[in-house]
Amino acid sequence: MHRLACLVRKELLELRQDPRLFGIVIFAPIIQLTILGYAATTDVKDVPVLVVDADRSSASRELITRFEASDNFSIVGMAGSTNEIDAWLESGRAWMALSIPAGYSDAISRGETARLQVVADGTDSNSTNVAIGYTRVLVASYAEDLVQRRTGRVPEPLVAATVRVWFNPDLVSRDFMIPGIVALLLLVITTNLSAMAIVREKELGTLEQLNVTPLARWELITGKLLPYALVGIVDVVLVLVVALLWFEVPLRGSPLLLFGMSLVYLLSTLGLGLFVSTVSATQQQAMMTTTFFFLIPMMYLSGFIFPIENMPGWIQPLTYLLPLRYFLVILRGIFLKGVGLETFWPAALALLVWGLAMLTLATLRSSKRLA
Repeated sequence: MHRLACLVRKELLELRQDPRLFGIVIFAPIIQLTILGYAATTDVKDVPVLVVDADRSSASRELITRFEASDNFSIVGMAGSTNEIDAWLESGRAWMALSIPAGYSDAISRGETARLQVVADGTDSNSTNVAIGYTRVLVASYAEDLVQRRTGRVPEPLVAATVRVWFNPDLVSRDFMIPGIVALLLLVITTNLSAMAIVREKELGTLEQLNVTPLARWELITGKLLPYALVGIVDVVLVLVVALLWFEVPLRGSPLLLFGMSLVYLLSTLGLGLFVSTVSATQQQAMMTTTFFFLIPMMYLSGFIFPIENMPGWIQPLTYLLPLRYFLVILRGIFLKGVGLETFWPAALALLVWGLAMLTLATLRSSKRLA
């Protein structure tokens, strides 16, 4: 224990001597979470719309007013011809164009179906689908009002669905994204820090000094792991405080369970970093290996950005190899659903096994012989 304590003290002193690294470890997660918390949202609002009104009637102006009054749309221009639509969409000044043909008001007054044309920019398919959905709802509501004016009664739908949304009733995407950002930031910070642990000893030449000490292999790994585990715990507390108090993400589950699962997650991220450290010759190589072979695949394949269920069938089994996938299930379950360990214990067990496996590999790969 005395040897282990001396090694831990050595690592902490090295961290304290680098003020820039201290700033990255403590302040960078807070700044990144604050910025990404506002930027990472899938909500679609204020869709820029170009209007081409060839009818120029009170009926067409009423429809345009409906779009202007909606929080989902923003009228950015009025064009005199449909020939101008392409230029607006190509330049990105408008995402969607609403074309009201001549004779629109006459068709409505005769009780006939009035045709509208909506041209949308499909570059961003997700945002376009949402905007088209908003348009359909708005036009359908407007059509019901027109029928009510003509008949004096509200038309009864043939099928009516009562929708109730659980866990996120307001459908705020930030409440879904911020737990994922917390998991991603912890992965990036702690994995990169621990990846430099043994490699730095090689580059500085201090690994030769460790070779002549009576440190066992497990003591070297534990001594390298504990300081960064303490740093990781501090980062966990900081990012959770920002998520709860600044962004007011609802925490419906147990805070103690959340903290405990975060410690299990740190076991995985630190173990991964130490394993990378044992197979790398330089700090630059360790950084590149961590980024390209682990961090980027985890970001795209864990379900943080893209739903795993929408991925091709041959890719989905690969996601079971990623610890971030399991921690996202745990985080979102505790934050939004308020579930306990009895619900997500398979993900917690997989996360624990993954962390122990990485630590075992790191221990087996490490050697007190100078590489």
